[in-house]
Amino acid sequence: MKRLDGKVALVTGGARGIGRAICEALAKAGAKVAVSDLNLEDAAATAEAIGGMAVEINVMEFDAIARGVREVEDAWGGIDILVNNAGIFNMASLDKITVADYRRQYDINVGGTIFACQAVVPGMKKRGGGAIINFSSQAGRRGEPNIALYCSTKAAVISVTQSLALELAGANIRVNAIAPGVIDTPMWEVVDAQFAEYENKPRGQKKKEVGEAVPLGRMGDPKDVADPVVFLASDEARYITAQTLNVDGGNWMS
Repeated sequence: MKRLDGKVALVTGGARGIGRAICEALAKAGAKVAVSDLNLEDAAATAEAIGGMAVEINVMEFDAIARGVREVEDAWGGIDILVNNAGIFNMASLDKITVADYRRQYDINVGGTIFACQAVVPGMKKRGGGAIINFSSQAGRRGEPNIALYCSTKAAVISVTQSLALELAGANIRVNAIAPGVIDTPMWEVVDAQFAEYENKPRGQKKKEVGEAVPLGRMGDPKDVADPVVFLASDEARYITAQTLNVDGGNWMS
């Protein structure tokens, strides 16, 4: 018997990168996986590869989250595991922060997390419990220059995780978070390009530097993040809630 046999999981931002690795790992562990993404075509490709279902969800549109959750519940009877992976990154020094960027990062990184939980929890209660895994970042553990918005949204995810864990403990719903460090995905090409602009470095230099600075000596692989998600979703983590697990090769100790 596999660790997650009989469980239904919904992963936001599940089509590519870390999200796809999470979907693959959950499916390998026996779960039925709903791959949600803004890009339905990419979500469908991932879903087909793992034998799951694709759901189009723009986490900036809170009504769309509720519709997507209902679609999964109608198809598979409920949701036992929610992984709030959808998120965005954008650099901006204080003088360049815009109201539009502020709202977008908070709506996606924080609002998307909160309202996905809101949509899923009633069904989880009916099923007798569940597991929610939110995505913070090592940037949520500390401030970094020119990333005030991103860092603050990821710090907020840690706080939301703690608050919801205490609120939902009586319903047997565990809420934890993962704080990844530098993970080698296509998104890092965008991040590296932004650092190149702000720090006046050639493309690829920042990525090389951060990888070499990790105590374990390398950037993380998406699978390095996906496997801990499976653990937190499983009964092996039945007595763990309100925690944020650092998956960063030793960058941050807490």
